[in-house]
Amino acid sequence: MIVGTAGHIDHGKTTLSRALTGVDTDRLKEEKARGISIELGYAYTPLPNGDVLGLIDVPGHEKLIHTMAAGASGIDYALLVIAADDGVMPQTREHVSILELLGIQHGVVALTKIDRVDAERIAAVKAEIRHFLATTTFADAPIFCTQAQVENDPGVADLKLHLMTAAQSLAQKEHRRLFRLAIDRVFNLSGKGLFIAGTASAGVVSVGDTIALAPSGKSVRVRSIHAQNRPVEAGYAGQRLSMNIVGIDKDQVERGDWAVASAMTECGDRIDVELHLLNTAGLNLKPWSQVHVHLGAAHRVARVLMLEGDTIEPGQKVLAQLVFDSPVHAVPGERFVLRNAQALRTVGGGRILDPFGPARKRRSADRREWLHTLAIYLNTDNHHVLIERSVMGIRRSTLTRLTQLSPEQLRFPEECSEIDIRGDDAIILSKASADQLNKQIIDALRAFHMNFPDETGPQHARLKRMVAPEIDDALWRSLIDKLLVTGALIGQGSWLRLPEHSVELEPEQQRLADLLLTSLQASEFDPPWVRDLAKTHQSNEEMVRTLLRKLALRGQVYQIVRDLYCHPQRIAELAKLAESVATIPSQNSSYRQISAAAFRDASGLGRKRAIQFLEFFDRVGYTRRLRDVHVLRAESLWQTGNMV
Repeated sequence: MIVGTAGHIDHGKTTLSRALTGVDTDRLKEEKARGISIELGYAYTPLPNGDVLGLIDVPGHEKLIHTMAAGASGIDYALLVIAADDGVMPQTREHVSILELLGIQHGVVALTKIDRVDAERIAAVKAEIRHFLATTTFADAPIFCTQAQVENDPGVADLKLHLMTAAQSLAQKEHRRLFRLAIDRVFNLSGKGLFIAGTASAGVVSVGDTIALAPSGKSVRVRSIHAQNRPVEAGYAGQRLSMNIVGIDKDQVERGDWAVASAMTECGDRIDVELHLLNTAGLNLKPWSQVHVHLGAAHRVARVLMLEGDTIEPGQKVLAQLVFDSPVHAVPGERFVLRNAQALRTVGGGRILDPFGPARKRRSADRREWLHTLAIYLNTDNHHVLIERSVMGIRRSTLTRLTQLSPEQLRFPEECSEIDIRGDDAIILSKASADQLNKQIIDALRAFHMNFPDETGPQHARLKRMVAPEIDDALWRSLIDKLLVTGALIGQGSWLRLPEHSVELEPEQQRLADLLLTSLQASEFDPPWVRDLAKTHQSNEEMVRTLLRKLALRGQVYQIVRDLYCHPQRIAELAKLAESVATIPSQNSSYRQISAAAFRDASGLGRKRAIQFLEFFDRVGYTRRLRDVHVLRAESLWQTGNMV
């Protein structure tokens, strides 16, 4: 168990820590000279069961709240220190608020300096403490009267026994999740090299392991480990660890960084959270309000965006997004503390929902539903809900990052599909989500056939944009392939249609169709109009028009404009010609564009006919119109007469 002190400056936290452990936690020369704690102090004492009780002594000065928050983020049990002569003071209140915001639920009160007051004052301070804590999670915390400067003080002895009993009854933290440690101390030892220290919040780390530092992503090797001040081969969640690492210099790691398993390195600069603005905040938060964020051992500045409502008022608990200047490491369920823009007052806090919040559509109904799903996961610890409510599937790596479970530990609901994607990853899709996506595909095709009865159907990329533009390409291909195999869809080249949207030709129609196709192919880039084809082949104009519509449905010709059809081979040649004249408009552009003039000159067509072909390419999704030019779509390539 890790115990952390809390309380106002000069209330005797360090003296009490020394009395409990025999260790002076003020290690800096300046701390000894000034008689106040400036940095975090660490001490350990053995437990009867062979384990070790760790103690983190935090500074009490109001200007060192950021240091206190860094230490408090890794504790299991709070030791609230209150001097009998002063009673409850401002930093007492702020420290308790921070402990509550960080989710610390167990603690004890040490009433110090009782030798300076009489019994009546002690009783009054106890009553004050009870009244102060009555509305907090520490309402039932026992109070021990101590004289820490007196050797063998019975109050200190009783307090130590209480802490040891609590430590031995504390539930063990689970070790099945991937390793994470918030780094609150970085130092070099002569002849040994670089050390990082902090409290492990999850998982196991062993000597010889290669782990990563976040947010830098740099890999390091663990050379040795001390857990609770003892050399060990492996460190576990809940322990205070000091690790000798190799592969990085001291100036490349700092307090606030994380040591994590390699699968946990991904970081984000937008974090969606449940935010609680304290009743005592003394301010309203508006869009882009600046706040100081204490997350793990890190102290960062962020801006607040509302995900519901227009402002956040004192006492409210709402969904919000924290926007940082650079990526930060976090996991769902992690607690954080907010201080105001001047870093003078603790104003709120909350828990992380999604460590990878989006910049766009952050207030959409789909995003709120996803954040609600993450809250359900945190409350139930059932990651199946993340799969079942991911309509477009969820990456296995994302599941690992959100749950801190390795791919080998993840268990999926029955009938889930795993679609392999690049990077040794996969998309996990529930049967319900697959059924829903399949229905959307069928419905979109049915609507397309109704609106464009003379066309075969959309090609793959266009149908994807109609159904789910943001869906992963590998998942989309998997869905389409399965529908093709089952016969729910029919593919003609890269064009897709429903089985009922088909045309069969009579023998006489087929003979005329062969003649029309030969004429269209021979006409190269200047196909004849329907009326001219009818004259050439001495056929009824309406009969030719009807037959060409049927051929278009079969994918054997393309309709450019009304009564103008082109052979697929010529369209493929024009598509390649268009691609060859595409240019990048500027150095910073990520697309290529085609001008009507360049396409006209390359094809030898007149301006009007060239524009008709370019507008056809826009319509089928090979290009898209952007003001006076036509932009090649990155996902649409015309190959051997087909667009894929």
